[in-house]
Amino acid sequence: MSIAFQSASEVDKDWWRGAVIYQIYPRSYQDSNGDGIGDLKGIAARLPHVAALGVDAIWISPFFTSPMRDFGYDVSNYEDVDPIFGSLADFDAMMTEAHRLGTKVMIDLVLSHSSDRHPWFVESRSSKDNPKADWYVWADAKPDGTPPNNWLSIFGGSAWAWDPTRMQYYLHNFLTSQPDMNLHNPEVQDRLLDVVRFWLDRGVDGFRLDTINFYFHDKELRDNPALDPSRRNASTAPAVNPYNFQEHLYDKNRPENLEFLKRFRAVLDEYPAIAAVGEVGDSQRGLEIVGEYTSGGDKMHMCYAFEFLAPDALSPDRVEEVMKDFAVAAPEGWACWAFSNHDVVRHVSRWGNLVADRDAFAKLYAALLLTLRGSVCIYQGEELALTEADLAYQDLQDPYGIQFWPEFKGRDGCRTPMVWDSQVAQGGFSTVKPWLPVPVEHILRAVSVQQGDENSVLEQYRRFLAFRKQHPAFAKGEIAFSEPQGDVLIYARTYAGETILCAFNMSPVEALATLPEGNWQALTGHGFTSNNYGNKIDIPAWGAYFARLA
Repeated sequence: MSIAFQSASEVDKDWWRGAVIYQIYPRSYQDSNGDGIGDLKGIAARLPHVAALGVDAIWISPFFTSPMRDFGYDVSNYEDVDPIFGSLADFDAMMTEAHRLGTKVMIDLVLSHSSDRHPWFVESRSSKDNPKADWYVWADAKPDGTPPNNWLSIFGGSAWAWDPTRMQYYLHNFLTSQPDMNLHNPEVQDRLLDVVRFWLDRGVDGFRLDTINFYFHDKELRDNPALDPSRRNASTAPAVNPYNFQEHLYDKNRPENLEFLKRFRAVLDEYPAIAAVGEVGDSQRGLEIVGEYTSGGDKMHMCYAFEFLAPDALSPDRVEEVMKDFAVAAPEGWACWAFSNHDVVRHVSRWGNLVADRDAFAKLYAALLLTLRGSVCIYQGEELALTEADLAYQDLQDPYGIQFWPEFKGRDGCRTPMVWDSQVAQGGFSTVKPWLPVPVEHILRAVSVQQGDENSVLEQYRRFLAFRKQHPAFAKGEIAFSEPQGDVLIYARTYAGETILCAFNMSPVEALATLPEGNWQALTGHGFTSNNYGNKIDIPAWGAYFARLA
Protein backbone atom coordinates (compact mmCIF):
# COMPACT_ATOMS: atom_id res chain seq x y z
CA MET A 1 0.00 0.00 0.00
CA SER A 2 1.34 3.44 -0.87
CA ILE A 3 0.15 6.83 0.29
CA ALA A 4 0.22 10.33 -1.11
CA PHE A 5 2.66 12.38 0.93
CA GLN A 6 2.36 16.08 1.66
CA SER A 7 4.69 18.42 -0.14
CA ALA A 8 7.86 19.37 1.70
CA SER A 9 6.51 22.86 2.38
CA GLU A 10 3.45 21.43 4.19
CA VAL A 11 5.35 19.02 6.44
CA ASP A 12 6.52 19.83 9.97
CA LYS A 13 9.56 17.57 10.20
CA ASP A 14 10.08 18.71 13.78
CA TRP A 15 6.63 17.69 15.06
CA TRP A 16 8.12 15.12 17.43
CA ARG A 17 10.15 17.68 19.38
CA GLY A 18 7.95 18.33 22.38
CA ALA A 19 5.17 16.03 21.17
CA VAL A 20 2.79 14.36 23.61
CA ILE A 21 2.43 10.67 22.70
CA TYR A 22 -0.36 8.51 24.11
CA GLN A 23 0.58 4.86 24.54
CA ILE A 24 -2.06 2.25 23.75
CA TYR A 25 -1.64 -1.35 24.91
CA PRO A 26 -3.92 -2.98 22.31
CA ARG A 27 -4.91 -6.06 24.32
CA SER A 28 -6.44 -3.80 26.95
CA TYR A 29 -7.89 -0.77 25.19
CA GLN A 30 -11.19 -1.85 23.64
CA ASP A 31 -12.58 -5.24 22.62
CA SER A 32 -14.78 -4.87 19.53
CA ASN A 33 -15.63 -8.52 18.83
CA GLY A 34 -16.43 -10.00 22.23
CA ASP A 35 -13.42 -12.26 22.75
CA GLY A 36 -12.14 -10.47 25.86
CA ILE A 37 -9.08 -9.04 24.09
CA GLY A 38 -8.71 -5.53 22.73
CA ASP A 39 -8.17 -5.04 19.01
CA LEU A 40 -7.53 -2.52 16.24
CA LYS A 41 -11.21 -1.88 15.54
CA GLY A 42 -11.60 -1.16 19.23
CA ILE A 43 -8.76 1.36 19.10
CA ALA A 44 -10.35 3.04 16.08
CA ALA A 45 -13.66 3.34 17.94
CA ARG A 46 -11.98 5.02 20.91
CA LEU A 47 -9.74 7.44 19.02
CA PRO A 48 -12.14 10.36 19.62
CA HIS A 49 -11.26 10.02 23.32
CA VAL A 50 -7.57 10.29 22.46
CA ALA A 51 -8.14 13.26 20.17
CA ALA A 52 -10.23 15.00 22.85
CA LEU A 53 -7.28 14.75 25.24
CA GLY A 54 -5.24 16.89 22.86
CA VAL A 55 -2.23 14.63 22.33
CA ASP A 56 -0.13 14.71 19.17
CA ALA A 57 0.35 11.02 18.47
CA ILE A 58 -0.42 7.51 19.61
CA TRP A 59 2.10 4.74 20.15
CA ILE A 60 0.59 1.27 19.79
CA SER A 61 2.33 -1.64 21.48
CA PRO A 62 2.92 -4.67 19.19
CA PHE A 63 -0.05 -6.07 17.28
CA PHE A 64 1.95 -8.28 14.88
CA THR A 65 1.45 -12.00 14.42
CA SER A 66 2.68 -13.69 17.58
CA PRO A 67 2.26 -16.79 19.75
CA MET A 68 1.80 -14.28 22.59
CA ARG A 69 4.24 -15.83 25.02
CA ASP A 70 5.24 -12.23 25.82
CA PHE A 71 1.97 -10.76 24.57
CA GLY A 72 3.16 -9.45 21.23
CA TYR A 73 6.77 -8.71 22.06
CA ASP A 74 7.58 -12.11 20.54
CA VAL A 75 6.92 -11.54 16.84
CA SER A 76 6.46 -14.38 14.35
CA ASN A 77 5.57 -12.14 11.36
CA TYR A 78 6.62 -8.50 11.29
CA GLU A 79 4.49 -7.63 8.27
CA ASP A 80 1.05 -8.79 9.34
CA VAL A 81 -1.49 -8.30 12.11
CA ASP A 82 -2.24 -11.08 14.57
CA PRO A 83 -5.82 -12.31 14.04
CA ILE A 84 -6.75 -11.55 17.64
CA PHE A 85 -6.16 -7.86 16.83
CA GLY A 86 -7.73 -7.91 13.36
CA SER A 87 -6.18 -7.53 9.93
CA LEU A 88 -3.99 -5.20 7.90
CA ALA A 89 -7.19 -3.66 6.58
CA ASP A 90 -8.24 -2.94 10.16
CA PHE A 91 -4.87 -1.32 10.81
CA ASP A 92 -5.24 0.86 7.72
CA ALA A 93 -8.74 1.89 8.75
CA MET A 94 -7.58 2.70 12.28
CA MET A 95 -4.71 4.78 10.94
CA THR A 96 -7.02 6.61 8.52
CA GLU A 97 -9.31 7.49 11.43
CA ALA A 98 -6.38 8.70 13.53
CA HIS A 99 -5.15 10.93 10.73
CA ARG A 100 -8.67 12.25 10.17
CA LEU A 101 -8.68 13.31 13.81
CA GLY A 102 -5.27 14.94 13.47
CA THR A 103 -3.42 12.28 15.48
CA LYS A 104 -0.18 10.72 14.27
CA VAL A 105 0.45 6.97 14.55
CA MET A 106 3.64 5.41 15.89
CA ILE A 107 4.07 1.64 16.17
CA ASP A 108 6.24 -0.53 18.38
CA LEU A 109 9.05 -2.41 16.59
CA VAL A 110 10.82 -5.29 18.35
CA LEU A 111 14.01 -5.74 16.32
CA SER A 112 16.38 -7.24 18.90
CA HIS A 113 14.63 -10.60 19.01
CA SER A 114 11.79 -12.52 17.41
CA SER A 115 9.57 -15.40 18.44
CA ASP A 116 11.01 -18.90 18.21
CA ARG A 117 8.02 -19.58 15.93
CA HIS A 118 9.23 -17.04 13.36
CA PRO A 119 10.08 -18.79 10.06
CA TRP A 120 13.53 -17.18 10.21
CA PHE A 121 14.33 -18.94 13.48
CA VAL A 122 12.69 -22.19 12.44
CA GLU A 123 15.04 -22.29 9.47
CA SER A 124 18.03 -21.05 11.48
CA ARG A 125 17.75 -23.83 14.06
CA SER A 126 17.26 -26.58 11.45
CA SER A 127 20.99 -26.94 10.74
CA LYS A 128 24.35 -25.20 10.96
CA ASP A 129 24.61 -24.60 7.21
CA ASN A 130 21.17 -23.38 6.08
CA PRO A 131 20.81 -19.89 4.49
CA LYS A 132 19.66 -18.38 7.82
CA ALA A 133 22.01 -20.35 10.07
CA ASP A 134 23.73 -17.12 11.13
CA TRP A 135 20.59 -15.00 11.51
CA TYR A 136 20.46 -15.65 15.27
CA VAL A 137 23.14 -15.81 17.96
CA TRP A 138 24.41 -19.39 18.20
CA ALA A 139 27.38 -20.68 20.18
CA ASP A 140 28.92 -24.00 21.17
CA ALA A 141 28.78 -25.24 24.73
CA LYS A 142 31.82 -25.14 26.95
CA PRO A 143 33.66 -28.48 27.15
CA ASP A 144 31.60 -29.39 30.22
CA GLY A 145 28.31 -28.70 28.40
CA THR A 146 27.50 -25.48 30.20
CA PRO A 147 26.50 -22.24 28.40
CA PRO A 148 29.15 -20.22 26.52
CA ASN A 149 29.35 -17.51 29.18
CA ASN A 150 27.70 -16.03 32.26
CA TRP A 151 25.14 -13.79 30.54
CA LEU A 152 21.75 -13.69 32.26
CA SER A 153 18.24 -13.24 30.90
CA ILE A 154 16.32 -10.25 32.18
CA PHE A 155 13.40 -12.65 32.70
CA GLY A 156 15.49 -14.93 34.93
CA GLY A 157 18.14 -17.63 34.55
CA SER A 158 20.79 -18.02 31.88
CA ALA A 159 20.49 -16.02 28.67
CA TRP A 160 21.36 -19.21 26.76
CA ALA A 161 19.01 -22.06 25.80
CA TRP A 162 20.14 -25.42 24.43
CA ASP A 163 18.86 -26.53 21.04
CA PRO A 164 19.17 -30.31 20.47
CA THR A 165 18.93 -30.06 16.67
CA ARG A 166 21.97 -27.83 16.20
CA MET A 167 23.62 -29.11 19.40
CA GLN A 168 24.33 -25.48 20.26
CA TYR A 169 23.08 -22.78 22.56
CA TYR A 170 21.15 -19.76 21.31
CA LEU A 171 21.00 -16.36 23.01
CA HIS A 172 17.79 -15.01 24.50
CA ASN A 173 17.97 -11.84 26.57
CA PHE A 174 14.32 -12.31 27.52
CA LEU A 175 12.18 -15.50 27.35
CA THR A 176 13.64 -18.69 25.89
CA SER A 177 10.93 -18.30 23.23
CA GLN A 178 12.48 -14.93 22.22
CA PRO A 179 15.79 -15.76 20.49
CA ASP A 180 18.07 -12.80 19.82
CA MET A 181 18.78 -11.93 16.21
CA ASN A 182 22.35 -11.57 15.03
CA LEU A 183 22.59 -8.01 13.79
CA HIS A 184 26.30 -8.51 13.10
CA ASN A 185 24.98 -10.21 9.94
CA PRO A 186 24.30 -7.55 7.25
CA GLU A 187 21.51 -9.70 5.79
CA VAL A 188 19.63 -9.48 9.07
CA GLN A 189 20.01 -5.71 9.14
CA ASP A 190 18.79 -5.45 5.56
CA ARG A 191 15.72 -7.57 6.25
CA LEU A 192 14.81 -5.62 9.37
CA LEU A 193 15.10 -2.36 7.46
CA ASP A 194 12.73 -3.86 4.89
CA VAL A 195 10.25 -4.25 7.76
CA VAL A 196 10.70 -0.57 8.59
CA ARG A 197 9.97 0.37 4.97
CA PHE A 198 6.89 -1.91 4.90
CA TRP A 199 5.22 0.10 7.66
CA LEU A 200 6.42 3.47 6.39
CA ASP A 201 4.86 2.64 3.04
CA ARG A 202 1.58 1.97 4.83
CA GLY A 203 1.72 5.50 6.20
CA VAL A 204 2.85 5.27 9.83
CA ASP A 205 4.34 8.44 11.27
CA GLY A 206 7.05 6.83 13.34
CA PHE A 207 8.23 4.07 15.62
CA ARG A 208 8.96 3.22 19.20
CA LEU A 209 11.92 0.84 19.22
CA ASP A 210 11.82 -1.79 21.93
CA THR A 211 15.03 -2.65 23.84
CA ILE A 212 17.14 -0.60 21.44
CA ASN A 213 20.41 -1.14 23.32
CA PHE A 214 20.08 -4.95 23.06
CA TYR A 215 20.59 -5.10 19.28
CA PHE A 216 24.22 -6.22 19.33
CA HIS A 217 26.23 -8.63 21.46
CA ASP A 218 29.97 -8.99 21.94
CA LYS A 219 31.32 -11.20 19.13
CA GLU A 220 33.89 -12.69 21.49
CA LEU A 221 31.14 -13.67 23.97
CA ARG A 222 33.15 -12.36 26.92
CA ASP A 223 31.75 -12.80 30.43
CA ASN A 224 30.12 -9.80 32.04
CA PRO A 225 31.98 -8.64 35.15
CA ALA A 226 30.29 -8.58 38.54
CA LEU A 227 28.73 -5.26 39.50
CA ASP A 228 29.72 -3.71 42.80
CA PRO A 229 26.66 -4.09 45.09
CA SER A 230 26.79 -0.37 45.86
CA ARG A 231 25.99 0.36 42.19
CA ARG A 232 22.98 -1.94 41.93
CA ASN A 233 19.54 -0.45 41.40
CA ALA A 234 16.14 -1.75 40.39
CA SER A 235 15.37 0.72 37.61
CA THR A 236 15.30 -1.84 34.76
CA ALA A 237 14.86 -5.14 36.60
CA PRO A 238 13.28 -5.90 40.00
CA ALA A 239 15.63 -6.06 42.95
CA VAL A 240 15.00 -9.82 43.35
CA ASN A 241 16.45 -10.49 39.89
CA PRO A 242 20.16 -11.53 39.78
CA TYR A 243 20.35 -9.72 36.43
CA ASN A 244 21.20 -6.71 38.61
CA PHE A 245 24.35 -8.43 39.87
CA GLN A 246 26.23 -7.98 36.57
CA GLU A 247 27.69 -5.03 34.71
CA HIS A 248 26.21 -5.55 31.27
CA LEU A 249 29.21 -4.64 29.14
CA TYR A 250 29.07 -7.47 26.62
CA ASP A 251 25.49 -8.72 26.24
CA LYS A 252 24.17 -5.26 25.25
CA ASN A 253 25.21 -1.59 24.84
CA ARG A 254 27.73 -2.51 22.12
CA PRO A 255 29.32 0.26 20.03
CA GLU A 256 28.41 -1.49 16.74
CA ASN A 257 24.84 -0.38 17.31
CA LEU A 258 25.65 3.20 16.34
CA GLU A 259 26.25 2.30 12.69
CA PHE A 260 23.02 0.32 12.49
CA LEU A 261 21.06 3.23 13.99
CA LYS A 262 22.53 5.45 11.28
CA ARG A 263 21.25 3.01 8.66
CA PHE A 264 17.86 2.99 10.35
CA ARG A 265 17.71 6.80 10.42
CA ALA A 266 18.69 7.00 6.74
CA VAL A 267 15.63 4.89 5.88
CA LEU A 268 13.39 7.14 7.97
CA ASP A 269 14.81 10.21 6.25
CA GLU A 270 13.64 8.85 2.88
CA TYR A 271 10.10 9.68 4.06
CA PRO A 272 8.71 13.04 5.20
CA ALA A 273 8.26 13.89 8.88
CA ILE A 274 9.00 10.48 10.40
CA ALA A 275 10.20 10.19 14.01
CA ALA A 276 11.44 7.39 16.23
CA VAL A 277 11.91 7.02 19.97
CA GLY A 278 14.11 4.31 21.45
CA GLU A 279 13.80 2.49 24.76
CA VAL A 280 17.17 2.30 26.52
CA GLY A 281 17.15 -0.23 29.31
CA ASP A 282 20.29 0.06 31.40
CA SER A 283 20.59 0.70 35.12
CA GLN A 284 24.09 2.19 35.14
CA ARG A 285 24.67 3.94 31.80
CA GLY A 286 21.13 4.72 30.64
CA LEU A 287 21.48 8.46 30.09
CA GLU A 288 24.96 8.09 28.63
CA ILE A 289 23.63 5.62 26.06
CA VAL A 290 20.71 7.94 25.28
CA GLY A 291 23.30 10.63 24.57
CA GLU A 292 25.19 8.37 22.19
CA TYR A 293 22.05 7.27 20.34
CA THR A 294 20.63 10.78 19.87
CA SER A 295 23.82 12.64 18.98
CA GLY A 296 24.66 14.08 15.60
CA GLY A 297 21.16 14.20 14.13
CA ASP A 298 21.85 10.97 12.23
CA LYS A 299 20.57 8.30 14.62
CA MET A 300 17.50 8.35 16.90
CA HIS A 301 15.31 11.42 17.09
CA MET A 302 14.78 10.80 20.80
CA CYS A 303 15.19 8.12 23.46
CA TYR A 304 14.00 7.44 26.94
CA ALA A 305 15.77 5.79 29.82
CA PHE A 306 14.28 4.54 33.08
CA GLU A 307 15.10 7.40 35.47
CA PHE A 308 11.43 8.39 35.82
CA LEU A 309 10.11 4.82 35.46
CA ALA A 310 12.11 3.58 38.45
CA PRO A 311 10.70 3.01 41.94
CA ASP A 312 12.65 5.96 43.41
CA ALA A 313 10.24 8.65 44.57
CA LEU A 314 10.45 12.06 42.93
CA SER A 315 11.55 15.15 44.80
CA PRO A 316 12.58 18.59 43.56
CA ASP A 317 16.23 17.59 43.86
CA ARG A 318 15.69 14.32 41.99
CA VAL A 319 13.87 15.98 39.08
CA GLU A 320 16.59 18.62 38.72
CA GLU A 321 19.32 15.98 39.00
CA VAL A 322 17.86 13.84 36.20
CA MET A 323 17.32 16.80 33.89
CA LYS A 324 20.82 18.16 34.45
CA ASP A 325 22.38 14.70 34.09
CA PHE A 326 20.57 14.34 30.78
CA ALA A 327 21.85 17.72 29.58
CA VAL A 328 25.41 16.64 30.35
CA ALA A 329 25.08 13.11 28.94
CA ALA A 330 23.14 14.11 25.82
CA PRO A 331 23.91 17.75 24.97
CA GLU A 332 22.78 17.18 21.37
CA GLY A 333 19.97 14.81 22.29
CA TRP A 334 16.29 14.98 22.96
CA ALA A 335 14.52 13.04 25.69
CA CYS A 336 11.09 11.45 25.78
CA TRP A 337 9.89 11.31 29.38
CA ALA A 338 7.30 9.00 30.89
CA PHE A 339 6.16 8.24 34.42
CA SER A 340 4.21 5.07 33.52
CA ASN A 341 4.07 2.46 30.77
CA HIS A 342 3.13 -1.18 30.15
CA ASP A 343 6.21 -2.51 31.99
CA VAL A 344 6.20 -0.67 35.33
CA VAL A 345 3.91 -0.10 38.30
CA ARG A 346 1.58 2.80 37.54
CA HIS A 347 3.09 5.94 39.02
CA VAL A 348 -0.03 6.93 40.95
CA SER A 349 0.60 3.78 43.00
CA ARG A 350 4.38 3.65 42.70
CA TRP A 351 4.88 7.14 44.12
CA GLY A 352 1.49 8.07 45.54
CA ASN A 353 0.42 4.91 47.33
CA LEU A 354 0.30 6.64 50.72
CA VAL A 355 -1.09 9.96 49.47
CA ALA A 356 -4.49 10.87 50.88
CA ASP A 357 -5.59 13.06 47.95
CA ARG A 358 -4.71 10.81 45.02
CA ASP A 359 -6.49 13.05 42.47
CA ALA A 360 -4.52 16.15 43.45
CA PHE A 361 -1.32 14.11 43.34
CA ALA A 362 -2.17 12.82 39.83
CA LYS A 363 -2.95 16.31 38.56
CA LEU A 364 0.31 17.75 39.88
CA TYR A 365 2.44 14.97 38.39
CA ALA A 366 0.69 15.36 35.04
CA ALA A 367 1.56 19.06 35.02
CA LEU A 368 5.14 18.29 35.98
CA LEU A 369 5.57 15.68 33.23
CA LEU A 370 3.97 17.93 30.63
CA THR A 371 6.27 20.88 31.35
CA LEU A 372 9.66 19.13 31.47
CA ARG A 373 12.04 19.72 28.59
CA GLY A 374 11.52 16.89 26.14
CA SER A 375 8.71 14.93 24.56
CA VAL A 376 6.19 13.08 26.68
CA CYS A 377 4.57 9.65 26.74
CA ILE A 378 1.28 9.19 28.57
CA TYR A 379 0.16 5.61 29.22
CA GLN A 380 -3.50 4.69 28.76
CA GLY A 381 -5.45 5.17 31.98
CA GLU A 382 -3.00 7.73 33.30
CA GLU A 383 -5.56 10.37 32.40
CA LEU A 384 -7.99 8.64 34.78
CA ALA A 385 -5.44 8.30 37.61
CA LEU A 386 -5.78 4.53 37.47
CA THR A 387 -3.92 2.70 40.20
CA GLU A 388 -1.86 -0.47 39.89
CA ALA A 389 -4.23 -3.45 40.01
CA ASP A 390 -3.54 -6.00 42.74
CA LEU A 391 -4.20 -9.33 41.03
CA ALA A 392 -4.44 -12.80 42.50
CA TYR A 393 -1.77 -15.29 41.46
CA GLN A 394 -4.33 -17.33 39.50
CA ASP A 395 -5.16 -14.26 37.39
CA LEU A 396 -1.58 -13.59 36.33
CA GLN A 397 -0.69 -13.83 32.65
CA ASP A 398 2.77 -12.26 32.63
CA PRO A 399 5.57 -14.89 32.63
CA TYR A 400 7.87 -12.35 34.30
CA GLY A 401 5.55 -12.05 37.29
CA ILE A 402 4.92 -15.78 37.50
CA GLN A 403 8.70 -16.36 37.58
CA PHE A 404 9.40 -13.96 40.47
CA TRP A 405 6.10 -14.10 42.43
CA PRO A 406 5.41 -12.94 45.12
CA GLU A 407 8.34 -10.55 45.62
CA PHE A 408 7.74 -9.21 42.12
CA LYS A 409 4.21 -9.51 40.76
CA GLY A 410 5.02 -8.76 37.16
CA ARG A 411 3.46 -6.33 34.74
CA ASP A 412 -0.18 -7.43 34.68
CA GLY A 413 -1.16 -4.86 37.30
CA CYS A 414 -0.58 -1.99 34.86
CA ARG A 415 -2.06 -3.85 31.87
CA THR A 416 -5.64 -4.37 33.02
CA PRO A 417 -8.38 -3.18 30.65
CA MET A 418 -9.21 0.46 30.11
CA VAL A 419 -12.46 1.51 31.81
CA TRP A 420 -14.95 3.45 29.74
CA ASP A 421 -18.42 3.17 31.31
CA SER A 422 -19.15 2.52 34.98
CA GLN A 423 -22.71 1.41 34.18
CA VAL A 424 -21.70 -1.42 31.84
CA ALA A 425 -20.19 -4.81 32.63
CA GLN A 426 -16.39 -4.94 32.46
CA GLY A 427 -16.30 -1.15 32.42
CA GLY A 428 -17.35 -1.08 28.78
CA PHE A 429 -14.14 -2.77 27.67
CA SER A 430 -15.75 -6.05 26.62
CA THR A 431 -19.05 -7.93 26.73
CA VAL A 432 -17.30 -11.03 28.14
CA LYS A 433 -14.75 -11.81 30.84
CA PRO A 434 -11.57 -10.06 29.66
CA TRP A 435 -8.08 -11.53 29.49
CA LEU A 436 -7.23 -9.69 32.73
CA PRO A 437 -9.81 -8.75 35.38
CA VAL A 438 -11.17 -5.21 35.63
CA PRO A 439 -10.64 -3.95 39.22
CA VAL A 440 -13.70 -2.54 40.97
CA GLU A 441 -11.74 0.55 41.99
CA HIS A 442 -11.05 1.23 38.31
CA ILE A 443 -14.75 1.06 37.42
CA LEU A 444 -15.28 3.96 39.80
CA ARG A 445 -12.78 6.01 37.77
CA ALA A 446 -14.23 5.24 34.31
CA VAL A 447 -14.33 7.84 31.55
CA SER A 448 -18.12 8.10 31.98
CA VAL A 449 -17.67 9.06 35.63
CA GLN A 450 -15.02 11.72 35.05
CA GLN A 451 -16.12 13.22 31.75
CA GLY A 452 -17.78 16.59 32.25
CA ASP A 453 -16.71 16.84 35.90
CA GLU A 454 -14.46 19.90 35.96
CA ASN A 455 -12.77 18.64 39.13
CA SER A 456 -11.85 15.25 37.66
CA VAL A 457 -8.40 14.11 36.68
CA LEU A 458 -9.57 13.48 33.11
CA GLU A 459 -10.83 17.02 32.63
CA GLN A 460 -7.61 18.36 34.17
CA TYR A 461 -5.54 16.43 31.64
CA ARG A 462 -7.61 17.92 28.82
CA ARG A 463 -7.39 21.39 30.32
CA PHE A 464 -3.65 21.23 30.90
CA LEU A 465 -2.86 19.80 27.48
CA ALA A 466 -4.80 22.71 25.94
CA PHE A 467 -2.86 25.13 28.16
CA ARG A 468 0.40 23.49 27.08
CA LYS A 469 -0.41 24.00 23.40
CA GLN A 470 -0.99 27.70 23.98
CA HIS A 471 2.64 28.09 25.08
CA PRO A 472 5.27 26.69 22.69
CA ALA A 473 7.92 27.14 25.39
CA PHE A 474 6.64 23.94 27.02
CA ALA A 475 7.26 21.91 23.88
CA LYS A 476 10.37 23.50 22.42
CA GLY A 477 11.92 25.70 25.08
CA GLU A 478 15.06 25.57 27.16
CA ILE A 479 14.82 24.83 30.89
CA ALA A 480 16.51 26.63 33.77
CA PHE A 481 16.13 25.56 37.40
CA SER A 482 15.91 27.84 40.40
CA GLU A 483 17.07 26.72 43.82
CA PRO A 484 14.39 24.37 45.27
CA GLN A 485 12.48 25.84 48.20
CA GLY A 486 11.76 22.90 50.46
CA ASP A 487 9.27 20.69 48.60
CA VAL A 488 8.68 23.33 45.91
CA LEU A 489 10.31 22.66 42.55
CA ILE A 490 10.83 25.77 40.41
CA TYR A 491 12.05 26.11 36.84
CA ALA A 492 11.54 28.35 33.83
CA ARG A 493 10.91 27.35 30.20
CA THR A 494 12.04 29.85 27.55
CA TYR A 495 11.37 29.91 23.81
CA ALA A 496 11.01 32.60 21.13
CA GLY A 497 10.99 35.47 23.58
CA GLU A 498 8.57 33.87 26.03
CA THR A 499 9.64 32.75 29.53
CA ILE A 500 7.24 30.81 31.70
CA LEU A 501 7.83 30.09 35.37
CA CYS A 502 6.66 26.74 36.72
CA ALA A 503 6.41 26.03 40.46
CA PHE A 504 5.26 22.70 41.88
CA ASN A 505 4.47 21.96 45.50
CA MET A 506 5.42 18.29 45.73
CA SER A 507 4.04 17.79 49.22
CA PRO A 508 0.72 17.14 51.01
CA VAL A 509 0.77 20.48 52.82
CA GLU A 510 0.58 24.03 51.49
CA ALA A 511 3.86 25.82 50.90
CA LEU A 512 4.97 29.45 50.70
CA ALA A 513 7.56 30.13 48.01
CA THR A 514 9.44 33.21 46.83
CA LEU A 515 9.34 34.09 43.15
CA PRO A 516 12.63 34.63 41.31
CA GLU A 517 13.44 38.21 40.42
CA GLY A 518 11.39 39.59 37.55
CA ASN A 519 7.97 40.95 36.65
CA TRP A 520 5.90 37.76 36.71
CA GLN A 521 2.30 37.78 35.51
CA ALA A 522 0.25 34.84 36.69
CA LEU A 523 -1.20 32.63 33.96
CA THR A 524 -4.65 31.07 34.03
CA GLY A 525 -6.37 28.22 32.23
CA HIS A 526 -4.18 25.48 33.66
CA GLY A 527 -6.52 24.31 36.42
CA PHE A 528 -4.42 25.26 39.46
CA THR A 529 -5.00 28.10 41.95
CA SER A 530 -2.47 29.88 44.17
CA ASN A 531 -2.45 33.10 46.18
CA ASN A 532 0.06 35.86 45.43
CA TYR A 533 1.48 38.18 48.08
CA GLY A 534 3.88 40.43 46.19
CA ASN A 535 6.83 38.22 45.35
CA LYS A 536 5.44 35.37 47.48
CA ILE A 537 3.10 32.60 46.36
CA ASP A 538 1.06 30.36 48.62
CA ILE A 539 0.74 27.04 46.77
CA PRO A 540 -1.80 24.49 48.02
CA ALA A 541 -0.83 20.89 48.74
CA TRP A 542 -0.02 19.13 45.44
CA GLY A 543 -0.55 22.47 43.74
CA ALA A 544 1.22 24.39 40.99
CA TYR A 545 1.76 27.96 39.86
CA PHE A 546 2.52 29.29 36.38
CA ALA A 547 3.50 32.81 35.35
CA ARG A 548 4.90 34.62 32.33
CA LEU A 549 7.82 37.03 32.48
CA ALA A 550 6.49 40.40 31.35
